[in-house]
Amino acid sequence: MTSPLELAGKVAIVTGAGRLRGIGRESALVLARMGADVVITGTGRDPKTFPDDEKKAGWKDIESVAGEIRNLGRRALPVVVDVSNQGQVEALFDRVIRELGRVDVMVNNAAAPYGKDRVPVIEVDPAVFEHVIKVKVMGTFFCSRAAVKQMLKQGQGGRIVNLSSTAGKRGTARMAAYNASNFAVDGFTQALAKEVALDKITVNSVCPGLIETARMDPLGRDEFWQERVKGIPMGRVGEDWEVAELIGYLCSPRAAYITGQAISINGGALTER
Repeated sequence: MTSPLELAGKVAIVTGAGRLRGIGRESALVLARMGADVVITGTGRDPKTFPDDEKKAGWKDIESVAGEIRNLGRRALPVVVDVSNQGQVEALFDRVIRELGRVDVMVNNAAAPYGKDRVPVIEVDPAVFEHVIKVKVMGTFFCSRAAVKQMLKQGQGGRIVNLSSTAGKRGTARMAAYNASNFAVDGFTQALAKEVALDKITVNSVCPGLIETARMDPLGRDEFWQERVKGIPMGRVGEDWEVAELIGYLCSPRAAYITGQAISINGGALTER
């Protein structure tokens, strides 16, 4: 478990953190429990599209997560932003510095939703393929670039964690866009880690396997889901909080000597790279 308040006085940004069941929200809460003030971003989802559990809970996306963070005694800044838009990302960082004063942790969790990209390559709409790449790859680039600039200015090091996937280590039919985006994130992670290693900024990828989140709802929980579970040696899917605990560790002083890694968390479902 995380050590208490080891991120006291630090400011963290977590993108894609508005879902009730999601790695982003759980990561934001872990970082807050560790003492950080937390910026959470989302896309401004239409409440009509919320899953039933969010509707039942009266969920308000990033505003609800911000409330949870404040209840932990930390400052929270919820911001609607398109991470694939450079101007919006730069405006986000300007606001964070203006209101919270610094950036110490960057968690790049935002990704395009599971959907129309999961078809054979010859059937993928180029605009859909491009959207997946823009959100995952360009979003990670824009946010990491802005975070590094601020961390270098502060001169006190920092932590960047990029959410990838086991799909960033193994190609799978009908997942070309998703595979390409995550392979790219892992390569970007390695390159950036080497660039900023002497500046005490660590950069790592976290690569979840099958995790129980709202993102997986389009798959259903029927026979197809159970077939996928059979391929996991531990015999179960992971939980969002388990991934968040790994992210919290990588953002902590305890992980100061870990950088440039793509760390799988998948219940033993080994990959080929």
